[in-house]
Amino acid sequence: MSKAYYEFKPLNVGRWIVWSLFALVLVFAPLVFGSNLSVTMLSQMGIAIIACLSYNILLGQGGMLSFGHAVYTGLGSYMAMHALNAATNGQIPIPVSLVPLVGGVAGLFFAVLFGYVTTKKAGTPFAMITLGMAELVFAMSLMFSEFFGGEAGVSGNRVVGEAFMGITYGPPRQVYYLIAVYTFICVGLMFAFTRTPLGRILNAVRDNPERVEFIGYNTQKVRYLAFMIAGFFAGVAGGLGALNFEIVTAEVVGAARSGGYLLFTFLGGATFFFGPIIGGILMVLAFVLLSELTKAWLLYLGLVFLFMVMYAPGGIASLIMMNLRVASFGKLREVWVAYLALGVTALVVLLGGGAMVEMIYHLQLDAAMGDSVKYLGMELHSKTAGSWFGAAFVTLTGLGIFELTRRQFMAQWAAIQTDIEKEIKRRETQ
Repeated sequence: MSKAYYEFKPLNVGRWIVWSLFALVLVFAPLVFGSNLSVTMLSQMGIAIIACLSYNILLGQGGMLSFGHAVYTGLGSYMAMHALNAATNGQIPIPVSLVPLVGGVAGLFFAVLFGYVTTKKAGTPFAMITLGMAELVFAMSLMFSEFFGGEAGVSGNRVVGEAFMGITYGPPRQVYYLIAVYTFICVGLMFAFTRTPLGRILNAVRDNPERVEFIGYNTQKVRYLAFMIAGFFAGVAGGLGALNFEIVTAEVVGAARSGGYLLFTFLGGATFFFGPIIGGILMVLAFVLLSELTKAWLLYLGLVFLFMVMYAPGGIASLIMMNLRVASFGKLREVWVAYLALGVTALVVLLGGGAMVEMIYHLQLDAAMGDSVKYLGMELHSKTAGSWFGAAFVTLTGLGIFELTRRQFMAQWAAIQTDIEKEIKRRETQ
């Protein structure tokens, strides 16, 4: 049986190239995007990548749908912040660069504590137990103000002690490079985990737990070990978040944060290792940029999630891999016109639908400011029939053309897949 990939012995050249490019991107990203906003967003992307990849150990690798992953990132943040304050007061001699590891150890500790209960069950009961744990910890964060700081949270100062080689972690760029180092190491370790016997048996537990038990493995123990590993890396992400923002509030253990990890890990593609990396980047772009562009950003995000579930349940990573497969057989040039048509018609639908959404939000939230709505350089009037008719006409026309284009594309795609399968069989018989 032939391999679906190529390796060069004694070195896997392709893997060295990919990891080298990843390292170069981390090094040169703040040099290309040098503004303060860009550096801050890059720092948040590194944190989100670690958090989403740690969540994917549960969801993608182990098939465990958790609604409480923010518990471990959040508690890691709190412990890291307390460690930072203790270092500031001279109580413990710990350098700032190791504070995220305190968060990681805290995440591991609470994963050991809570995971023993949650991993007793699998499937829907596991998801419900994690949701209960998340609500419990969130309620505690508002009750025990001595540790959690109440609604004000816990703040600190990351500039501690004497500068080492000019590094004080005061400037955002120095914090970014610390986050980049942790991101590269954590991503590498989590990738290595997927290649270990535990990572392989975790995949087997996800796919067929009955057969795994039949061959002598304890599926609860496998899930528990994976849960602890995910908790450690989640805690590291939380510790980095504490250093980056210098404040930790109850929001970090809230259900919204856990839902964000789930949503963007799924959007990126939970079935592929690099999918959550894409999801972490999209998470920051949505929370920072999209939220500034429109008040309806959560609605748009929900619609994107809905359509991805309907038409691309494997996430963005699956779309990339499918097209790479088509390109490897020289068929991608046959569908680029269809892709262009789909993109243009989808953009038309988005323009028309977005106009209606913005007018609805204006009527609900900003009606006292008049009926004028600025939308992509155009001026819409939310109380006149002409604007509504125009937006509805553009939306419905775009939807009709998009559906016709989609049907034609699906027929063309099916034909291409048939040709690829025939070519594979032909190569196997040679």
